[in-house]
Amino acid sequence: RASGKVGVAMATSGPGATNMVTGLATAKLDSIPIVCITGQVPRAAIGSDAFQEVDISGTVLPVTKYSYLVMDINNLASTIKEAFAVARSGRPGPVLIDIPKDVQNDTIEFVYPDEPVRLPGNNHPIEASEKHIQNAADLINNAKKPVILAGHGILLSGASQEIIKLAETASIPIGWTLLGAGSVPASHPLNMGMMGMHGEFAVNNAIQDADLLIACGMRFDDRVTGNIKTYSPDSKKIHIDIDPSEINKNVPVDVGISCDLRTAMTQLLPHISRKQNKEWLKTISGWQSESLGRDIINVQTDTLYGAQVIRDIWKETNGDALIVTDVGQHQMLEAQYYDHEEPNTLLTSGGLGTMGYSLPAAIGASFSRQNKDIWVIVGDGSIQMTITELATAVQENANIKIAIINNGYLGMVRQWQQLFYDARYAETPISSPDYLKIAEAYGLPGYRVNKRKEIPGVIQKVKKSKGPVLVEFVVEQHDMVYPMVPAGAALNAMISRPKNKQFQEA
Repeated sequence: RASGKVGVAMATSGPGATNMVTGLATAKLDSIPIVCITGQVPRAAIGSDAFQEVDISGTVLPVTKYSYLVMDINNLASTIKEAFAVARSGRPGPVLIDIPKDVQNDTIEFVYPDEPVRLPGNNHPIEASEKHIQNAADLINNAKKPVILAGHGILLSGASQEIIKLAETASIPIGWTLLGAGSVPASHPLNMGMMGMHGEFAVNNAIQDADLLIACGMRFDDRVTGNIKTYSPDSKKIHIDIDPSEINKNVPVDVGISCDLRTAMTQLLPHISRKQNKEWLKTISGWQSESLGRDIINVQTDTLYGAQVIRDIWKETNGDALIVTDVGQHQMLEAQYYDHEEPNTLLTSGGLGTMGYSLPAAIGASFSRQNKDIWVIVGDGSIQMTITELATAVQENANIKIAIINNGYLGMVRQWQQLFYDARYAETPISSPDYLKIAEAYGLPGYRVNKRKEIPGVIQKVKKSKGPVLVEFVVEQHDMVYPMVPAGAALNAMISRPKNKQFQEA
């Protein structure tokens, strides 16, 4: 994911293979190309419930693009070549190759399969039809209140510059999904911010009030749309995505284009008329001026808040770090408060929401981004899912900085319990170990921060360290992520941060 190349993982049979299932499902939903190679019991033992036997190729069918069971060593080389082609073709995704032990032990004269891989079920159009391009251009040229919805597909296709050119040519504001962060520089004047359940007030209002939505490499999932029945009711919709199954799946569209996004944008741009949407941009500017939850970062408080931690990490890293988040409140705060100027500078589990993702993902990223500052932003609940990977980080001397946002709760679940379940906090207060002692036990430096004024000094110490470093930020326990769209509500029916004199803008 960090390199843009196909990732490879290996595991033994049985429990080793089944431990891969969550990772495969994470990759499937986030369109990440991976080839996983698993061991299997010898061919003669398959079907006998042998020790550590699991039908892993069958088990992973719903969470992979394809899975193989190699029963003949003569097919092994061609299978591996085909698996890589499947993983990276069309909409990228994970593939599994299961190899019985006796096939692994076989010997054969290796001949590289030179013939090109043919995938008959993977015939994606090379480019969009002229009719669809012209229809899309007509809608864009006639729109008075257009919005671009920027998704992960922009990063996968390398189409950031084309999206920016479209926006600048026709004065179209841009909102992005969680996985679309960095597709457009945060500082760009047409970048409104993140859309969806914890999106910006201006973005969600713009989507609901728009007369045209241009969806680029995104899939209209429930966290982005809110209530489908009330979603952007008066807009025409253009949807460009390499996966034809996504077109009209969740939201009916007026023009659906299924091909590589960058190719489609290259075809579309010559048909777009230059114009200024001054009134529309003025309306959006008014929404942006309304303070909704950003005020916490502007004042010094006796209590440390998660938003302050992330904003200060952004400042102290000059916004130039590779950020790997886990799942929960800290994930949404990162999207709100860490401004990404470049593509592929945020790694996170979006579709599956896999707690425990961040630490092992950051270790993997450190191999391909060795000259990049890599920060893990993780909650005290998530870190305990995969904390044993600290041993791997130390063993590999992975140059990662681990920021634990510790509020003593499963924060996002607690937020839902408070807002929608009469504050019945079932199983959300959690016990945490002493993270500094954990760091010491694993043999890496550890720091604890309780006040905001301590953050810059600690981060500067951390930046000077080579190899893994852990920092625990002890934050306010009951703070919540705002704005928030309640489940099933319209996208612009947002809950705002309650007014508090302590947090008024300075």
